[in-house]
Amino acid sequence: MAAKTFDMIVIGAGPGGYVAAIRGAQLGLKVAIVEREHMGGICLNWGCIPTKALLRSAEVFHLMERAGEFGLKAEKIGFDLAAVIKRSRGVAAQLSSGISHLMKKNKITVVMGEARFSAKNTVAVTTKTGEETLEAKSIVIATGARARDLPGLEADGDLVWAYKHALVAKRMPKKLLVIGSGAIGIEFASFFNTLGADTTVVEVLDRVLPVEDAEISKFAKKQFVKQGMKIREGSIVKKLDRGKGKVVAHIEKGGKTETHEFDTVISAVGIVGNCEGLGLEEIGVKVDRTHIVVDEFCRTGVVGIYAIGDIAGAPWLAHKASHEGVCVAELIAGGHPHPVRPESIAGCTYCHPQV
Repeated sequence: MAAKTFDMIVIGAGPGGYVAAIRGAQLGLKVAIVEREHMGGICLNWGCIPTKALLRSAEVFHLMERAGEFGLKAEKIGFDLAAVIKRSRGVAAQLSSGISHLMKKNKITVVMGEARFSAKNTVAVTTKTGEETLEAKSIVIATGARARDLPGLEADGDLVWAYKHALVAKRMPKKLLVIGSGAIGIEFASFFNTLGADTTVVEVLDRVLPVEDAEISKFAKKQFVKQGMKIREGSIVKKLDRGKGKVVAHIEKGGKTETHEFDTVISAVGIVGNCEGLGLEEIGVKVDRTHIVVDEFCRTGVVGIYAIGDIAGAPWLAHKASHEGVCVAELIAGGHPHPVRPESIAGCTYCHPQV
């Protein structure tokens, strides 16, 4: 089949990719976007959006419990976890379909499938019906990242959950261990703790929310402890013994190991970039520890190839990806955008209190 030619091809339709595609189209470029799973990427389907929907339910539940303080009456307060999750999935689905609509509206060609570079300016996409070849002078890689699995702490979806399992929780944890206290770990700890799970958070560094200011970490920790969370800093989960309906965690601190039993573990120990299978080595794109190396304009070392969002490194935030997407589209269309400065990008953690 003959190759289809575009001005710009975007690989990945998350908050980096779809925003880059829309901005490119607005600037008069002929744009194609390739997505292998779902429009909106992790952020809309399995990240920020469904997580915030869950946290909103927990927040309303918490307020209902405090109704008396506001001079209100709420009796027999309870929750239905399945219904809370159903609402969260519905919110995600609605926004995801909204992205498809935006692609149509902006006349962007959407190709669902797995993309791979067959040459510097050529992308081969394996779709359900075969293979399509797309060509463009400018190609933007926005393939995102996924949860990191540490040896021995791998998620199984039953006793040990990654964020995807936690978002569609089949049961309410009674005794929960959260490994990692970055945004993902703390947000899930906040959600399940508010709904009544006995929650322990283990952080390998010397403070929770390690990317935040030390002052904020200290204040947040005080609030978490007040809410009944157990926080163990400077500690490592060495191994998990999985039994029937329970997990025994070996937690080491300062050379001493203790064992504690839980019915659920959530592993939130960081992310790795989705850089495999793209054929990056063959075209000379540099990858460092699963992330593509870029300059301040998101340019890789290969002319015409850009990388934005999680695949291009920290901070791993949707709004950072979107901002980079706009910057790159303007550059491709011949504009002169400001370089992206990661240190001036605001971070956010939607626990209780919000950071």
